Amino acid sequence: MLRALLDWFKTGPDRPPVSADPAVVRRAYEKKRWGVFLSLTLGYSVFYVVRLNLAVAKKPMLDEGVFSASELGYIGSAMLGVYAVGRLFNGFLCDRANIRRFMAAALLLSGLTNLALGATTWFVAFALLWGLNGWFQTVGAAPSGASLRQWFPPSVYGTRYGVWSSSHGIGSAVTYVATSALVAWLGWRWGFWGPGLFAAAAALVLFRTLADRPEACGLPNVHDLEGVPRPASLDAASVGRLQLQVLRDSAIWRIGLAAAAMYVARYGVNSWGALYLQEAKRYSLVAAGTWLGIYTTATVVGAVASGWLSDRLFGARRDVPSLICGVVEVGALVAFYLIPAGHEWLDAVALSVFGFALGALLAYLGGLWAVDLSPPRAAGAAMGIIGFFSYVGASIQDAVSGVLIDGTKQMVAGVATYDFRPAFVFWIATSVVSIVLVLSVWNAKPRS
Repeated sequence: MLRALLDWFKTGPDRPPVSADPAVVRRAYEKKRWGVFLSLTLGYSVFYVVRLNLAVAKKPMLDEGVFSASELGYIGSAMLGVYAVGRLFNGFLCDRANIRRFMAAALLLSGLTNLALGATTWFVAFALLWGLNGWFQTVGAAPSGASLRQWFPPSVYGTRYGVWSSSHGIGSAVTYVATSALVAWLGWRWGFWGPGLFAAAAALVLFRTLADRPEACGLPNVHDLEGVPRPASLDAASVGRLQLQVLRDSAIWRIGLAAAAMYVARYGVNSWGALYLQEAKRYSLVAAGTWLGIYTTATVVGAVASGWLSDRLFGARRDVPSLICGVVEVGALVAFYLIPAGHEWLDAVALSVFGFALGALLAYLGGLWAVDLSPPRAAGAAMGIIGFFSYVGASIQDAVSGVLIDGTKQMVAGVATYDFRPAFVFWIATSVVSIVLVLSVWNAKPRS
């Protein structure tokens, strides 16, 4: 039975061409690949809705005494640790997978896991379920990047990848705005039940709208369709051999380490930003969600702009814009911390600038740069390696930040208060490390 299940998830064999007429093939190709592109962008955004919802539910869970800040940090760390390993494993696996079945099934299982999360307050069970959710979440980014590489030529891949990267912000904005309102209205449990139902419904849509690689749909390879040279690796080496080449590439490892350091700040704000705005700046839950919604909207703009800017202004180089955006990100994060309470619009500006720079970095360091340096048939492996490093950083962040924040806890008139200074120092320092690591990969070229 296990063998049959694995076979069901494998990419299909090459099918006979849908037509001998080039015009018919072109129309079929365009219809199919734009369906794939929209499905990947909107579908991956739903993965975020059932990944960041814990951040929204933290304050009500703390207020009700469901978990302590340290326990929430360990729960988040458990999920992100599993996510890191799963990104590596499933990244290598997706180069051989039927993306439609692989990604849709994972989203369905993630939704069902969230339904179970809303029904328990036992720390061990919650941590295990959140970790399981992390595993299902790993079947999102790498399959998306691999599928985009299969359906779009190199000349526009960066631009399409940048637009797809906006799914991070779309999903985050839905979480911070819609899930915040749901939690404020119905309680923290609906922060898991609502997104879980939404994800399950979205998964059923993906089963119909995504597609396997072009050749398995009776369509030509994208290089043949567009009349551009086929990479020799498409014909000269096995997928396993190409993946091993990616695994040995030190430049990809350094990009992964830069992404890990960048993800500390990213998940610091994503996981603890709502609590920080409520505790340190006296926002309501809905107001905090709205301001974080502004931040995630800015990440969408940054992600969409990233591929186009690097393709058009920097000749498809990713190092120069990564350096610029890294410096801007650090400056905005420092400003966000230093702005005193009561200056809401200054908070909005700082969060927007931080979000824009972060959105671009999510594209460059989160996969695009590494995929540029990798053979097309091993794009999933490259994204898997980057994902592994990224979420090791995110996992360390959640545990360390939880301990740092919990260590400043003070009771004032029977109410717990927290000082976020140690956590911000941690997030800012790792962002600076990310900039240094970007400089170490300057002018990296694809290996032959």
